[in-house]
Amino acid sequence: MLFLGLTLLSAPIQWLAIKLRLPLQRTYPHAYHRFLCRLFGIKIHVRGEPVRGQGVLIVANHTSYFDILVMSATLPVSFVAKSEVSSWPLFGLMSKLQRSVFVDRSKRAEAVKSAEQIRQRLKDGDTLVLFPEGTTSDGNHVLPFKSALMGSVESDIGRDGHVEYVPVQPVSISYVGYYGIPLGRENRPFFAWYGDMELVEHVLEAFKTGPLDVVVEFHKPLRVSPECGRKQLAAQAESTIREGQIKALRGEWGMVQPLVQAAE
Repeated sequence: MLFLGLTLLSAPIQWLAIKLRLPLQRTYPHAYHRFLCRLFGIKIHVRGEPVRGQGVLIVANHTSYFDILVMSATLPVSFVAKSEVSSWPLFGLMSKLQRSVFVDRSKRAEAVKSAEQIRQRLKDGDTLVLFPEGTTSDGNHVLPFKSALMGSVESDIGRDGHVEYVPVQPVSISYVGYYGIPLGRENRPFFAWYGDMELVEHVLEAFKTGPLDVVVEFHKPLRVSPECGRKQLAAQAESTIREGQIKALRGEWGMVQPLVQAAE
């Protein structure tokens, strides 16, 4: 009830901020999702440093709708989402208010238009999150990355007469524990949403399961270059994220102080 009440209260505030182009349109979703993580008992453990002060395309592995809460609670971001998400009840509205870029991958012309929109948002200094797997996984491994939308970073941005490319930062998101104990392979589907799982039923079960520990690791940013196009970039990011997830699931990092602490 608190979640629904807060969402209904927040929606017109964010809508107005977007219409008036206020700085609040970027920062309000960040504060909103930080509160939701506390409300739902999600502890975010951050490693590495995100790129700040310029447009950046974050590419991350995709396990669950929890990824949205986690990434937005970690820093102010918008998302690149498939077009059908915009029509989902409640989640579609929240995606629109997050200033998401919706992509129709079934039509080449629409995909090209979306890539141009992504490119412009990056040039404007936005931080966009892209899930190159194109779908969610079971949280135990990383699926192959699709490179199509990463072509948006192949365009340079001019700064003081110099050619500079938008950075691409790989981020691994790993669900590693609940109730403070390691989250094993057999229990990860409680939080991972994939296959033909019913969304509403899964959400209710996930919230009843208990407090969740998530490791978010920001890896060294990459850049496209004449020697490294989008396909090579996607392969590098996939390898880096897979390695980061394996280490997190093995518990090699331990538990650092969480960025977002669950509510008592």
